[in-house]
Amino acid sequence: MAQVTQEHTAELRKGLRPRHLRMIAIGGVIGAGLFVGSGAVINDVGPAAFLTYAVTGVLIVLVMRMLGEMATAHPSTGSFADYARQALGSWAGFSVGWLYWYFWVIVVGFEAVAGAEILRRWVDAPLWTLALVLMVLMTVTNLFSVRSYGEFEYWFAGVKVFAICAMLALGACFVLGLWPGRGRDFSNLTDEGGFLPNGPGVIFSAIVVVIFSMVGAEIATIAAAESDDPARAISKATNSVVVRISIFYVGSVFLLAAILPWNSTRLGESPYVSAFEVMGIPGAADLMNAVVLTAVLSCLNSGLYTASRMIFVLAARNEAPQRLTRVSGRGVPVAAILVSTVVGFACVVAAYVAPDTVFLFLLNSSGAVILFVYLFICVSQLILRRRTPDDELPVKMWGFPALTLIVIVAIVVVLASMAIGSDTRSQLLLSLLSLGFVLGAHAVVARRRRAVSVTR
Repeated sequence: MAQVTQEHTAELRKGLRPRHLRMIAIGGVIGAGLFVGSGAVINDVGPAAFLTYAVTGVLIVLVMRMLGEMATAHPSTGSFADYARQALGSWAGFSVGWLYWYFWVIVVGFEAVAGAEILRRWVDAPLWTLALVLMVLMTVTNLFSVRSYGEFEYWFAGVKVFAICAMLALGACFVLGLWPGRGRDFSNLTDEGGFLPNGPGVIFSAIVVVIFSMVGAEIATIAAAESDDPARAISKATNSVVVRISIFYVGSVFLLAAILPWNSTRLGESPYVSAFEVMGIPGAADLMNAVVLTAVLSCLNSGLYTASRMIFVLAARNEAPQRLTRVSGRGVPVAAILVSTVVGFACVVAAYVAPDTVFLFLLNSSGAVILFVYLFICVSQLILRRRTPDDELPVKMWGFPALTLIVIVAIVVVLASMAIGSDTRSQLLLSLLSLGFVLGAHAVVARRRRAVSVTR
């Protein structure tokens, strides 16, 4: 199996540079969910919302550490789908690959619609037209070359990082009393009902929402396979994720809670815009909406890239049509990109024709999929670690096997909490339906393979 992967992935052009991978790793952590969704989390949890981000960040860091251990030992474009296959069998690799592909093609369609909504603030055009333009733009970017994807993502991520750093610097000056006409003030952390106005339990119940805003850190392990030194790139990306989550998420959410009252309705609209307006920064709305648009385009760009590489590897495994392994002269899997794009276009159409039925069903049916993937990563690492000599592991999971088992339990608890919550139950059930469909598809594929081998 390993030989098949090397033969097919060797056809992909190694066009990503270290600077691309650094920004892809950073950009994968900073999603549009941070800029928009963090306000709703603060409204639900209270001033202690940054603790929810800290706890969730620890889970993501540990999952990334496990993935980094496997990926540095065996870099692969298939990444965790390959490791699941090695650890649990072909059914696991098939399931992880298709579920992850499905998750990202739905995200691509969703982000195109979200980006179009933002553009309508400045451009008077139908939503579907703007979404279509964004889809075409990112499709062309990915079709041109892997380096063009890397360049776009480099600058997209750069804008996001600059915006977060500006928020951290200006926000810190504002609350520490270094702002003109302001004294040191952290009263919003304890006023309006205290630090935990809704009780300590909400710190953990809100993890269900927060974890989805941090999805994307794992993309670096897939992209690294198209770089000149995959093992080194993966090691640096996974080791630095601790700092990125601590600063970008925990730090900025803490400052948001210190600048704005936790029960302010302005948080739910756009927390960063509201914070800049409180600080008296002119043009804050347009400035931050442009940053959010950049974050959306970054997610759309990375989603299309990731989905195309995952289905490319599935085709190399004879678990998707062989035509999808075709690569252009520039080393780009054109067919895999176009197939992934088709689903994204279909989502845009669904958002226009049936936003409350078909589009909503697609979003909900992928809601818990990423948690299934993370669970597969943890179980794969638990098994493969015992099979791999220590001298073949440049990066090792901390506290193995105790921490691995704790993360597995934590993810199961998060899934259970989705089943309990009335607003997340449908996402879990429909995601389980997606998993069941994929497992059924694998059974059909496996049966056909056995039938072919018998006839031969």
